[in-house]
Amino acid sequence: MPKLLIIGYVWPEPNSTAAGSRMMQLIEFFQAQQYEVTFATTAKETENMFDLESIGVQSIQIKLNDSSFDDFVSDLSPEIVIFDRFMTEEQFGWRVDKMCPDALKILDTEDLHFLRKAREQAYKTESDLTELVYTQDITKREIAAIYRCDISLIISEVEMDYLKAEFNIPDSILFYLPFMYADIKPVPAFGNRNGFISIGNFLHEPNWNTALFLKEKIWPELRKKLPAAKMNIYGAYPSQKVFNLHNEKQGFLVHGRAEDSKAVMEQARVCLAPIQFGAGLKGKLAEAMICGTPSVTSTIGSEGLNGDMEWNGSITNDIDEFVTAAFELYTNEDLWYEKQQMGSQIIKKRFNKDLHQERLKHKIEGIQSQLTEHRKMNFTGSLLKHHLHKSTYYMSKFIEEKNRK
Repeated sequence: MPKLLIIGYVWPEPNSTAAGSRMMQLIEFFQAQQYEVTFATTAKETENMFDLESIGVQSIQIKLNDSSFDDFVSDLSPEIVIFDRFMTEEQFGWRVDKMCPDALKILDTEDLHFLRKAREQAYKTESDLTELVYTQDITKREIAAIYRCDISLIISEVEMDYLKAEFNIPDSILFYLPFMYADIKPVPAFGNRNGFISIGNFLHEPNWNTALFLKEKIWPELRKKLPAAKMNIYGAYPSQKVFNLHNEKQGFLVHGRAEDSKAVMEQARVCLAPIQFGAGLKGKLAEAMICGTPSVTSTIGSEGLNGDMEWNGSITNDIDEFVTAAFELYTNEDLWYEKQQMGSQIIKKRFNKDLHQERLKHKIEGIQSQLTEHRKMNFTGSLLKHHLHKSTYYMSKFIEEKNRK
């Protein structure tokens, strides 16, 4: 049985984050391909982490800057190693290269971290986005990690195009792999739903900003039109500043983490996501489509999800238009059902599980069958590996010796 090693930045939390759901989709795929899966991370366990052992995935705690990882990965001898963010590739990629040089290295970017950070800074400081992208260190680090891996999974077509157009990254080392969903099940009807919903992990800065934007910009105007409606805010790891937004008299309710995100999404009539910055695909909006919940969002929120298809609600960056669209969706039953069907079509056409799993299988097998030639075509990656290995090796050895003392 072939072996897959996943080196995670954090433990998967599918009920808390879109990244956690993405990781579980990848694990499901590789298990279906008869891989023996091991998940390793330096992160501490959390109360919300998924029980990987329950689905036959071995869970391992590993250490940073410690040669014990060399022995571990050599003994495991995996055919494939997945890094779930560029930071884990920086930390462990050179060790994998040294101990398992024939292992296929895959980087799952989740989203482009450098783009998300640049957009956040541009939003908060009103700076030029392009200048920020090209000057920040994180851009160079993430692009370098992409080159050092045999293939990088890119979750959004927009980000695929961006990497190729702005940085001339070869198509051969990039692979578009969005969320992968099975068929949509029946969902509650219009009349069985109440209230608005917004959901997102509050360790993620765009989600906090979205909740604040709703409270300060959107909800006061929308509540005037719908005085009996409730705005329900859900999200794992809320801080006190998040709970301070809670106000029952205003109908703005902060609930914290949802034990079952799909259940609360199906109870809501409309999802609101005025996302001001971010990257990748917004899991909350894809889940809203699966749950038959029309949404109103921004251009950033919808990015990469609907392609050239009509949105399952409304897309606008204007506050007045946002409020009007939310009101119409909430009160117009015919419009609501029409938009609900749009969401179902987007999921079926763009995020078909069987289609994307087959594509991924074909891509991996193709690279594995000619790995040496594939790597020869990526000389830039070899160059970056050489310099990282030299610098990281000595730094890691220094830290390891220091820790011993």
